[in-house]
Amino acid sequence: MASIMVQGTTSSAGKSLLTTGLCRIFLEDGYKVCPFKSQNMSSKFYVTKDGKKMSTAQALQAKAAKIEPNPKQNPILLAPTPEGTNVVILGEEKQTMGAVEYFEFKNSLKSKIKEIYDELASDNEIMVIEGAGSPAEINLKQNDIVNMGMAEMADAPVILIADIERGGVFASLYGTVMLLEPEERARVKGMIINKFRGNKVLLDPGIKMIEEIMNIPVIGTIPHTHFELVDEDTLMDYEKMCNERPQTEEEMEVELEKLSRIIRENLDMEFIYKIMGLKND
Repeated sequence: MASIMVQGTTSSAGKSLLTTGLCRIFLEDGYKVCPFKSQNMSSKFYVTKDGKKMSTAQALQAKAAKIEPNPKQNPILLAPTPEGTNVVILGEEKQTMGAVEYFEFKNSLKSKIKEIYDELASDNEIMVIEGAGSPAEINLKQNDIVNMGMAEMADAPVILIADIERGGVFASLYGTVMLLEPEERARVKGMIINKFRGNKVLLDPGIKMIEEIMNIPVIGTIPHTHFELVDEDTLMDYEKMCNERPQTEEEMEVELEKLSRIIRENLDMEFIYKIMGLKND
C-alpha cells in the first residue's frame, strides 16, 4: 500500500480539489484508491445511504475513486453551531463542545483515527490523505491529528499547495515549511502553485529561486480553472453556497474528467509516483 498527503499553506488553497483529482487519476491508472481526511470542519455535510454524516469533500473524493462514500473516510466531522461545535464521529453526532474543550478532547481520538486509517489502507492500494487549514498553525500543533500528525501516523510523503491569487505565494510556501519541525520538513517532497493566471514564463524566475532556497521542487503550476463541483469551504461566498443546485451524476463525471485532465497536464505525476514508491506504467 502507498500513500500521499496533500497539505496547504492556507484554507482554500486547493487541497480538496487536488485530492479529488489525484483519486481520479490513480483510479484511471488502474489502482484501487481511497480518500481520507481525519478531521474536517464544515457546516455542510453529506448523508450516506445508511443515514451517516460525513464531509462533502470526502464524499466527492470517494465518487472520484468510484467507491461508496463512507464516514470512515472522514471519521471526525466538526459542524459549527451558535452553541458550539457538533462533534460527529464515524457519521454520528456525539456532543456539542466549545473550542477549548474539543482541543483537549481530540487527543483521545488519535488511536481511533489510526485504527480506521489502517483498516482502509489494508483494503486499498493507494490512500490519498487531505490535511486541513495549514500545518504551520503553530498554536494548534499540540496533539495534531490532521496535518503533520496524520502524515506521521500514515508515514506519508507530503505535497504542499499554495494559492497564488492571495499574493505572497513564495513567502507562504517558505514560511509554512520553515515553521515545521525538521522531521516534518523532511516529509514535504514537493510544492504546487495553484490558481495561476497569465504566462508561466513570468513565474519561472521565482520558482527557480524558491527551489534553490528550500531544496524542494515545485512540481506543478495549476491554472485558475472553474469547476462545477461542490465547494464546502467556509471562505466561499455565502450566497453562492446557499444557491447551489444538486448536481447530476453525469454532470459530476464531466467535471471530474476535466479536473483529472487539468491536473495531469500541469502536475509532474511521474514525480508523485516516485515519492510514493510506485511505478507509473
